[in-house]
Amino acid sequence: MEAITDQQALPIVILLPSPGIGHIIPLAELAKRLILHNFAVTFTIPNDGNPAKAQQDVLDALPKSINYIYLTPVDFSDLPDDARLETIINQTTSRSLDSLRETLNNISATHHIVAMVVDSFSTDAFDVANEFNIPPYLFFSADALLLSLTLHVPKMDEMYSGEYRDMPEPLKLPGCVPILPTDLTSPLQDRTDDAYKSCLYHYKRYRMAQGILLNSFDGVEGRAIKALNDGSDPTIPPVYPVGPLIRKGLKAGADDDDVECLHWLDDQPTGSVLFVSFGSGGTLSMEQFTELAFGLELSEHKFLWVIKSPVQNKSNACYFNARSIQDPFAFLPEGFLERTKGRGIVVPSWAPQVRVLSHGSTGGFITHCGWNSILEGVVHGVPLIAWPLFAEQRMNSHMLVEDLKVAVKPKVEENGVVGRAEIAATVKCLMEGDEGKRIQKRMRELQATAEQVLCEDGYTPKSLLEVAQKWTSNVII
Repeated sequence: MEAITDQQALPIVILLPSPGIGHIIPLAELAKRLILHNFAVTFTIPNDGNPAKAQQDVLDALPKSINYIYLTPVDFSDLPDDARLETIINQTTSRSLDSLRETLNNISATHHIVAMVVDSFSTDAFDVANEFNIPPYLFFSADALLLSLTLHVPKMDEMYSGEYRDMPEPLKLPGCVPILPTDLTSPLQDRTDDAYKSCLYHYKRYRMAQGILLNSFDGVEGRAIKALNDGSDPTIPPVYPVGPLIRKGLKAGADDDDVECLHWLDDQPTGSVLFVSFGSGGTLSMEQFTELAFGLELSEHKFLWVIKSPVQNKSNACYFNARSIQDPFAFLPEGFLERTKGRGIVVPSWAPQVRVLSHGSTGGFITHCGWNSILEGVVHGVPLIAWPLFAEQRMNSHMLVEDLKVAVKPKVEENGVVGRAEIAATVKCLMEGDEGKRIQKRMRELQATAEQVLCEDGYTPKSLLEVAQKWTSNVII
């Protein structure tokens, strides 16, 4: 932990992330903005004693004025081996509350805490914040579409007795693209599962927050954000769009692979390369992994593919550790690397995504439709191929294709696999077809909107300033 020294005179904001690099990154970017408003920031981090290297790298890269504390590690030995991801995330925070109390007690003895901002699976911490008379706020790292859904789920739970996936009509939420019942986020697909019960518990508690900080902005979700704040439901806290919170281009790491892929991009024509990455946690089945390899080969387009070893029946196998479980090169089709040499490059586990997307040679992006990756694509103006895997990603993909119109989506066969011919055709559509040109034009329009939002007089800084002023008014002078 970075020691608190010259920050002692500043009011403190406590940030409590949920486990997972996708939750840490936007909160880290929020922290960087908060210190510009003259707050000291301290992360209090629930964990199981084995923080992922990717998470630690993000924390170590924070400015010295931002502190972090790992709470006492929790024990999961009593959970079943097949416990759902959402259950583990939820339990990590709920089992850390005593340690959080002790930490807040120590900090509040010498500092004035003006707010606690907790992630979406950490609402148990609201009770602890209230014990210390600290205003509780929710940080929602995903989009306004999902936030609208989560706030609506308690009502759905009362209205419907069966499974939501069997609802006869698409779900229409104010300001949002209609959601197909089968596209609802993963935990809502089985109401008997503990993951659903955990999510419902948190969704009900969102209304306990004094405000919701949303990692989105008017340019991509203006209608949904306006609907959330229209006052039609007075129990919904004020929603403050403070996005897009994304990483800026970082310096190349020490890994040779990182440097190699960036050097390789330097040698490629402008807009010629398709970047293929399924996020820090996404994994494909063996069959899908093979079809993707052959599809990229058949497309005859240049590509930079971040690969992880395939895992059957678990699309989020690397959620807690972004590194591949096995050597991913061992699973590539025989001769693939030789046949695509010079046209494609394959990187194991991880690539500096922001640097790749901001590179002039990158002209397309196959993405799992995680919200962080979507925002990074928008900010850097890169057209998308939507390939959702888990969580709310199918909802996001529908929004990208049908509402924002910045993506194409390959057709999935009845067995759940996207075939190689379909992959090749979709790549050609994005990289060289008329539809791809329309998507590129639309994405550049969104990119310009994002740049405007992030300028000094933009909507996002004003929204964060409004929150900062509320917190500053809590300072005892």
